[in-house]
Amino acid sequence: MEKRRGQRSGLWGTAGRASVLGLHLVSGMLVGGALGYFLDKHLGTGPWLKLVFFILGLGAGARNIYLDLKLILREQEEDAGSEK
Repeated sequence: MEKRRGQRSGLWGTAGRASVLGLHLVSGMLVGGALGYFLDKHLGTGPWLKLVFFILGLGAGARNIYLDLKLILREQEEDAGSEK
């Protein structure tokens, strides 16, 4: 019975991490765009900093997704190895 609880806990933990993946991308773009907007507003540089920081936020979100996927896959491989 203990083994089944551990499996369910692992499943919910993986599902929770996977559900956050889309938020990484969106939050990176929002933070980057907002930072660029405020810098453009105060420095008078037009849409350039907003565009640059939006793209940087997109890259940061993609990097976070990559790191989370690596962690999820590593945990699944460890779980599969421990079941044998």
